[in-house]
Amino acid sequence: MVFRGTISDAPDFDPSIDAEILYNAMKGIGSDKETILDLITSRSNAQRQEVIAAYKCSFGQDLIEDLKYELTGKFERLIVSLMRTPPYHDAKEIHDAVKGAGTNERCLIEVLASRNNKQIQDMVAAYKDAYGRDIEEDVIADTSGHFKKMLVVLLQGTRDESRVVDADLVQQDAQDLYAAGEEKWGTDEATFIMILGNRSVTHLRMVFDEYEKIAEMSIEDSIKNELSGDFERLMLAVVQCIRSVPMFFAKRLYKSMKGLGTADNTLIRIMISRSEIDMLDIRECFRLRYEKSLYNMIKDDTSGDYKRTLLNLCGGDDDLAGEFFPEAAQIAYKMWELSAMTKVQLRPTVRPADDFDSAADAQALRKAMKGFGTDEDAIIDIVAQRSNVQRQEIRQAFKSLLGRDLMKDLKSELSKNLERLIIGLMLTPAEFDAKMMKKAMEGAGTDEHALIEILVTRKNEEIQAMNAAYREGYKKSLEDAIHSDTSGHFCRILVSLVQGAREEGPADVERACADAQELADACNAESDDMEMKFMSILCTRSFPHLRRVFQEFVKCTNKDIEQIIKKEMSGDVKNAFYAIVRSVKNQPSYFADRLYKAMKGLGTDDRALIRIMVSRSEVDLFNIRKEFKETHDVSLHEFIQVETMIGDTSGDYRKTLLILCGGED
Repeated sequence: MVFRGTISDAPDFDPSIDAEILYNAMKGIGSDKETILDLITSRSNAQRQEVIAAYKCSFGQDLIEDLKYELTGKFERLIVSLMRTPPYHDAKEIHDAVKGAGTNERCLIEVLASRNNKQIQDMVAAYKDAYGRDIEEDVIADTSGHFKKMLVVLLQGTRDESRVVDADLVQQDAQDLYAAGEEKWGTDEATFIMILGNRSVTHLRMVFDEYEKIAEMSIEDSIKNELSGDFERLMLAVVQCIRSVPMFFAKRLYKSMKGLGTADNTLIRIMISRSEIDMLDIRECFRLRYEKSLYNMIKDDTSGDYKRTLLNLCGGDDDLAGEFFPEAAQIAYKMWELSAMTKVQLRPTVRPADDFDSAADAQALRKAMKGFGTDEDAIIDIVAQRSNVQRQEIRQAFKSLLGRDLMKDLKSELSKNLERLIIGLMLTPAEFDAKMMKKAMEGAGTDEHALIEILVTRKNEEIQAMNAAYREGYKKSLEDAIHSDTSGHFCRILVSLVQGAREEGPADVERACADAQELADACNAESDDMEMKFMSILCTRSFPHLRRVFQEFVKCTNKDIEQIIKKEMSGDVKNAFYAIVRSVKNQPSYFADRLYKAMKGLGTDDRALIRIMVSRSEVDLFNIRKEFKETHDVSLHEFIQVETMIGDTSGDYRKTLLILCGGED
C-alpha cells in the first residue's frame, strides 16, 4: 500500500532524547507548548509509544498524565489523543459516543463505516482491555432498530477483503438491492444490511455501477428515497467509504468547520486517525469538492497552539499547488462519470390537491379576505397546497364567480414577504420568472446572482415562455433589458443563455473529447479569448454532453474545470460559468447551496429564498432538501424555521415556506 499520510517516522529518532526534551518543556512554571507540539507532530505514532516508555524509564512518570496536567482545553485533547495508539484512540471515541445520557450517532457512523477489518478487530480488543466491557454489548444497549443491526454487522470486522469478483453475484446483488427498495412498496432493509455490510469494496463498486444501469439512479439516491434517520446516514456513509474513503473524510472535515462553531471532537478525531494513512488524498478531495484547501479552512476556523498542531498534521497548503495528485484526478474523473451515469428522479414537494374544486377555493379565498381583518391561515392553506395549474383555475374562477381580480385582492390584504411569496405562487412559472428577472435588474443595483441562477437552470422551453411573459408584461424584450443592465462578457453570456437554444440530447463522446481539448488550450490563451471559448461551449452544449466534456477535461489537464474557473476568472463571468458547472454536475446541490447562502449569516435574502422555494416546489425541491441535509448537516425545514424567525413576527411567511418545503428530513 502506498503511503499517503502527512506524518511518518522521524529520521535519526532517539526516544530518550525526545523524552528529555518533553520533560524540560514541562518542568518549572509554565510549559513550552511550541516545543511539545512540534516534537509530537513530527513523530509517528509508533515512535510516540517509544517516547512514552522512555519517559517512564528516565523520569518515573507517566508522560500522558504530565501532558494532561500541563496543557488545557482543545490543545490538551489533541496532544493527548495523539499519544494513544490508533486502536485505543478509536476505542475511546466509541466509548465516549455511547456513555452517558445521549448517543453520538455521527461518531459511531464515522468510525465503523470507515475502518477495515483489522482496524475494527484491534479496536474491539482495545475496548475490552481499556474498559473491561464488550463493545458490541455497549453499542447494542445504546442504539436500536436497523441502525443497531448494521452497526453490529460492521463491528464483526469480517467484510470480504478478497479482490476476486464474481460477475454473476455482482448482477444478482444489484438486482436484489433494486428489488429490496425502488421496485417495491416499502423497503427490505435486511437485504441492504447484508449486501452493504459484508461484500468486498471491489465487488460493491461494481454492484453500484450495475445498480445505476438497472435503477437509472445512483445507490445514494435510492438510499435517500428509501431509508431515513440514522440508518440512512449510516448506509450513505458506508457507500461513500466504498466509493472513496478520502472523499468521505473530506466531507466530514468540511462539516466539522463550516457554519457557526467548530465540531472540535470530529476535527481532532479525523486529523489524528488519518494523518498516517491518507491525509494527502483527503486534502486533495477537500480542494476538489470545496474549492478551498483544508489547510486554509483549518487556519480560518481555529486558533493558537491548537491551530498550529492541526496545521502540522495537515502537512501543507494545496491552494499553493495547481494540479491534482494522480489519485485525486482519478477520483475527479470518476465523480464526473457517476454524474453522467446517474439519472436523478426529480421529486417535487407540492403536488395537485385531490378532490380539487376551483369554485370552492375561490369562494373560500374571498371569505378569508372579506370584512374586517384577513384570515391568513385560510389563504396559506389553499395557495400553498395546490399545484400551479390549479392556482390558475382558482384565479379564473375568482374572476368568473366574483367579478374580482384575485391578485389585486391578495396584494391589498397581505404585506411584506408573505405577500411576495403568495403572489409568486399565484403567477404562472413563466410570469414568475419574468418578474424575478425584472426585479433583478430594476433600480440602482443589479442582482447578478439572480440573473445567473434563473438563466442557467431553466430548460429551453421555460426560457422561451419567460421571454414571452416578459415582453407581454413589460413591453420590452428580455434580451434588450439584459443589454441595458449588464456589459462585457457577462452580458454576452446572459444573452447567449436567454436565447433558450441550448443543444439537447446525449453526450457525443468524440465531440466531447474535442471540446475538452479546446477548453484546455483556451486556458493558455489571453483572458478575453479564454472566456469567449468557454462561453461558446458552456452556454450551448447539452448538460449530458457537458458532463462528458468536464470528465475528459480532467484527463486532458489533470485539473478540475471548477478549479480553473475559480483561479483564472473573476467577477460575474466566473460566477456564471461556475453556476453552469455546478448545475451540470448536480442541480439540486446547486440550489441547496443557493438556499443556504440566502439564509445564513446576518439577515436573510428573502427574494432569493422566495424565488427558489416557489420555482422548485413542483420540480425538485424534495431532491434539494436531501442535498441540503447531506451538505449542511441540518434539514432545510429546520434551517428555514430558525433563520426566518427574526424577520417574520406573525409566523405566516415561515409557515408558508415550511408547507412548500414539504417536511422534515
